[in-house]
Amino acid sequence: MLPLSARAQTAKYVRYNVTSAKGKEMLKSYAKGIQAMLALPASDPRNWFRNAFVHFMDCPHGNWWFYVWHRGYVGYVEETIRSLSGDPTFAFPYWDWTELPQIPDEMFEGVLTPTDAAYAPYTKDIDTFTAFIQPSLEAYWKQLNPTQLTQMAARGNNSFELLWAGVIGKDPSTGVIDPGNAAFATNAKARYLTRDNAKLDFKTAQAVSWSVIGPGLQPTQFYSDDVTRSFSSSKTPSHVTMPGSTTQFSVLEGQPHNKVHNYIGGVGPWNPGPFGNMTNFLSPVDPIFFLHHSNMDRLWDVWTRKQQRLSMPILPQAKELEQLSSEPFLFFVRSDGTFVLDGKAGDYLSTEQFGYAYEEPVPAPEVARLLAATKPGAPAKGTLKKGVAVLSLPAAMTKAADANAPARPVVATITVSRPTEPSSPREFDVLVNAPADVTSVDGDSPYYGGTVAFFGPPMHGMKHDSTFAVPLSPKLQALKAAASPKGAKRAVQLEIRLAPSNAKDKAPPALKAATVRRL
Repeated sequence: MLPLSARAQTAKYVRYNVTSAKGKEMLKSYAKGIQAMLALPASDPRNWFRNAFVHFMDCPHGNWWFYVWHRGYVGYVEETIRSLSGDPTFAFPYWDWTELPQIPDEMFEGVLTPTDAAYAPYTKDIDTFTAFIQPSLEAYWKQLNPTQLTQMAARGNNSFELLWAGVIGKDPSTGVIDPGNAAFATNAKARYLTRDNAKLDFKTAQAVSWSVIGPGLQPTQFYSDDVTRSFSSSKTPSHVTMPGSTTQFSVLEGQPHNKVHNYIGGVGPWNPGPFGNMTNFLSPVDPIFFLHHSNMDRLWDVWTRKQQRLSMPILPQAKELEQLSSEPFLFFVRSDGTFVLDGKAGDYLSTEQFGYAYEEPVPAPEVARLLAATKPGAPAKGTLKKGVAVLSLPAAMTKAADANAPARPVVATITVSRPTEPSSPREFDVLVNAPADVTSVDGDSPYYGGTVAFFGPPMHGMKHDSTFAVPLSPKLQALKAAASPKGAKRAVQLEIRLAPSNAKDKAPPALKAATVRRL
């Protein structure tokens, strides 16, 4: 590891790795802050559950406001913990799942796990939770100003009843309740992983590995309409724009972000639900949320500093920057319990707003690799027939055939129609050159390319296509052959199709389009 960065040495607050002595020290203050927030009445916006509703009501996913909104949200909660814990130095530690692909041991202690008895008086069951939180939340709804109500309507919440439908998993068009789509999770099943079963599964560990994180940090533009070359996800009219056919998930949001959320909440082992907190928009009820998102924010910081070293822009330019910066964020809560009603995205484009920096977290060889990134190849498009995409990946024009040189990563774009039927799968494996009789794969299969993972339920049952940037596993049999001296001289034929990742009894989803390219 590189030494503590100069910025971290001079910053007012430092976000440390959770595995470090300083990081573990911060967890003790974190627990004190949570205890204080749990003890606050539901009428106090700083109450632990009320603060989670900020995310439930306003969080953006699948668009270019994902990073900046979460920086603001995590920053204000960090200040609240600092205030209520009595620790004036507190800053969230980050959980680097690339280094530690399992939940840190300390996050199973006391209130650092949502299955702790301290949560039971509020989350024993849905009736208990409703009696506790609904009256205060409805009173807050009635105080929203016209601009806030307009943003709520854009998310599909035209009334408090529609908002609450998302809490219990109710489809407002049919009245049917699907436990798998409920944001609420009972105390007993608030988190899937336990101290005795703390590790991420093979496929999630792949999504947080450097073979995925590296390609996610390689783009040289904050936003590009080519998602394989974009650090952020799709550009939308507003951060509250509902998902639609133009939704594109960038590598880091669609892969480590979504997969970690899903697996901690039990997507897969607990299909078809009900799931734990982390699978839905009340995910901040689980304290691991803030360590996970501190790491996502750290990766944005790593990418920003990589761009600066390359003398390249760290943000969009001209009118695009104005559009990004001027977006109103109207639901954050300060540490004194007052609301931020005049906030804009531009307030949170820098870590300086909250006065923190990260210790230097990236191994020096990986930094060098990012700085030496080659020019991406042209995307290879293919034909699509009966849910199978057939593509021809051009031969590598580098030393990829040299056993001593790392192979250039190959990134696929996968466009899929999200199923919206009750208890629909949320994750779909990308199968590459798999025989026709192979309908499901384990993570170590030579045909497993990666996983497309949706975070959260379909918003009010809305059907839409989404595109994901998926770095293909370097362990793929097809790519191993392509990296041989003989294979590097000719194009590689790839057949790509999808299969439900954790629901073998379900039909595969519709693959709408696919491309591949070498970075």
